[in-house]
Amino acid sequence: MPALVELFTSEGCSSCPPADALLARLADEPAVAALSLHVDYWDGLGWRDPWSARFATERQRAYARRLGERSLYTPQMIVDGTDAFVGSDARRARDALARAARAPKASLAPDGDALIVRDLPIPRAEAWHARVRREATTRVERGENAGATLRHVAIAEALTPLGTVAEGARLDPPGPGLVVLQEPGPGRVVGLARL
Repeated sequence: MPALVELFTSEGCSSCPPADALLARLADEPAVAALSLHVDYWDGLGWRDPWSARFATERQRAYARRLGERSLYTPQMIVDGTDAFVGSDARRARDALARAARAPKASLAPDGDALIVRDLPIPRAEAWHARVRREATTRVERGENAGATLRHVAIAEALTPLGTVAEGARLDPPGPGLVVLQEPGPGRVVGLARL
């Protein structure tokens, strides 16, 4: 079962391109489900990231509350909803992925266009659907990365709650993308499916 690797990033942040590159390398691995979440709090500082979204900032803020962090920062990588660190730290990413590989996860069994939740390791989980753009390239004209051409992978274009689910629940995702089951909060990832 793959681990969810979320990168909170921005094209306006000069520290983010190395983290974007690390996410691109990790995204090629079968044991990783990658998600690039472009926050919008950098948009007023010289360059408006065309992929920035309020939902990305809100998700990062929810993680910060859950993890007891005092502030938001980029680049931040979060693995399986539990391990948070500077997004360009490849060693920390590898350590977190090794821990995630040992954690129990539900299976999401296909049933036509739906998914059936099986072997859920907790009584109830929050279900999310991420619509994902495979990759994109941007030529940055202003701000800290002015003049750079930046490549992004697994860009979250939308993040939709699918409700709370229990063992045996049927999920009807709205289309292709990534389905994530998490402890409420958002907390630990307990199931994933790529559509």
